[in-house]
Amino acid sequence: MSNSRRATSRKRVQYAALPYRFNGHAQPEVMLVTSRGTRRWIIPKGWPHKGKTPGRSAAREAFEEAGVLGAVSRRSIGSFSYDKRLKKGGIIRCEVRVFGLEVKRQRKVWPEQREREVRWLSARAAAGRVREPMLSAIIRRLASTSKA
Repeated sequence: MSNSRRATSRKRVQYAALPYRFNGHAQPEVMLVTSRGTRRWIIPKGWPHKGKTPGRSAAREAFEEAGVLGAVSRRSIGSFSYDKRLKKGGIIRCEVRVFGLEVKRQRKVWPEQREREVRWLSARAAAGRVREPMLSAIIRRLASTSKA
C-alpha cells in the first residue's frame, strides 16, 4: 500500500452540527454544506476547539462553514465514521459525533462563505444527498422525532 493511501489505525474524533429549522413546515428542513475539496454534500464538522464543549465546538463549525446561529443540543444525537484525506495525502479514520442545531438565524457574512455552497433541504432530500449511511439515518431520525 502506498504511503498516500495508508490510514492510521487510531480514530480521531470530530464534532458536527446538524442544522435544522421549522420555518412553518410540519417537518424540519436540514442544512447541508459542500466540502471544500470534493464538493460533496456534508454537515458542518471539524476538530474539537480547546475550552469548548463538544456541542459548542459543533456550533462554532456551523457558524464558520454556514453562518448559522442557534440552540445546540447538549447531547450527541448520533455518530458516524468516515475516512478523511489529509493535505499530505494520508488518510485517517474519523468518528464524528453529531449535535442537533436548531437554527435561529443566518448571518449575511461568515468565514467560509466563499468556499462552500449552503442549501436548505427537506430531511428526506438531505438524507439522500449525503454519502455516509449512518449520517443519512441520523437525518431521517431527526425528521421523525421533531414534530414540535
